[in-house]
Amino acid sequence: MTRSEWRGWLLVAAFSLVLFLITAGTYNALGVVLPHMVSEEGWSWTEAGFGFTLLGAATGASSFLPQMLIRKVGVRATLLIGTAVMALGFLALARTQGVWLYFIGAALCGVGYQMMALIPGTHVLAALFKHRALPFGIYFTSAALGGVAGPFVVFAVLALSHGHWRDFWLLQMVGAIVVGVLCAAVVGSDAALARDSARTDAELAEETARRPSPRVWRTRVDWTTRAALATPQFYVLLACYFGHLLIGVTVASVSVAHLTQRGVSATVAGTMLAIEALMQMAGRTIGGFVGDLIDPRWLLIVALASLIVGAGALSVASAWPMMILYAVGSGVGFGLTLLAVSVLLLNYFGRKHNLEIFALTCLIGAVSAFGPTVAGAIRDATGSFGIAFQLFAGVIAVILVAVLLMRPPLPGVTMPEAEAAARLAEDAA
Repeated sequence: MTRSEWRGWLLVAAFSLVLFLITAGTYNALGVVLPHMVSEEGWSWTEAGFGFTLLGAATGASSFLPQMLIRKVGVRATLLIGTAVMALGFLALARTQGVWLYFIGAALCGVGYQMMALIPGTHVLAALFKHRALPFGIYFTSAALGGVAGPFVVFAVLALSHGHWRDFWLLQMVGAIVVGVLCAAVVGSDAALARDSARTDAELAEETARRPSPRVWRTRVDWTTRAALATPQFYVLLACYFGHLLIGVTVASVSVAHLTQRGVSATVAGTMLAIEALMQMAGRTIGGFVGDLIDPRWLLIVALASLIVGAGALSVASAWPMMILYAVGSGVGFGLTLLAVSVLLLNYFGRKHNLEIFALTCLIGAVSAFGPTVAGAIRDATGSFGIAFQLFAGVIAVILVAVLLMRPPLPGVTMPEAEAAARLAEDAA
């Protein structure tokens, strides 16, 4: 293994550790700790649920911050700033004495999550690997593993601390600081990352020129952000990202309540959520191994179809067959969609401006965070969450049709001719 390859896999491990820890300490963990916080603080569940929505909305809405900071101060400084924000968020949750500090802590954790996780991680790994499906698959799998581990970490800390939930948030604060500083140290200087990027781009350009009709379509042109935003393909992929978060966040927040309302025990309903997270891991792992062998568009088609099946099954589930179908469909679909969309954005529009393009894609997460709110309103109006899951499955079905019709964007057709010629000339030089 060459030095550059060794460095690449070391950074996969470092970023995966960060994503594992902060995922384990935020979304699923908050859902487990929240009843203890509500009981001690005397909040209403409307207040408690709004904090969860703030966490998701802040994660999506802050996606412009890491890409702006990376361009201005570099990856290492961005990671350190994100570490500080995340640590402050956990500290605010640990010191919560009223609902407003809880809201501030949840929002800070959302911003810190974005600055430490997907955008810096995908940016660095895309610069180090010309074949990205496997490293991306490993990286995203760490998030799913964190989602599985988070509730069990909460249970362990609560048992050891005799139910003191504040200790969990303090432990997460220390962990975030340790892994954030470690990853920032490993990532190296911006100059080294620029050299790695240039080497990767040159190798990929040579491979693409040598194989003009590969099984996996890759652009020979680095699209500008403006040109990419002028293509229908970008908005189809944006819709896919929105759809998978819409169902994923809603499943995480209300699936247990939905199943218990349909007569399923809370233990079994929670177990199904854990199985769903395990299926996310399986989907991303399998996708990582095959994503460079078949076009990721086919992975995306399978993912969206799985989400439709999973959401439809959950809407009517009350026995094991339909619950298993929900867990497998929703989990595999959610896990594969993120991987497929991330790789397709690189394959369609190139690496040079992927930082801005991917950050704009992540912005839609702020809208998806309102999925639980919509589901709750439907529950209040109809007495059941089932219609919400059926509605969301219908949204995914429309997006699936668009993906089935989608083809790669072609320079000179969807990109202005002069801009396409300039990009090709720059690539040739």
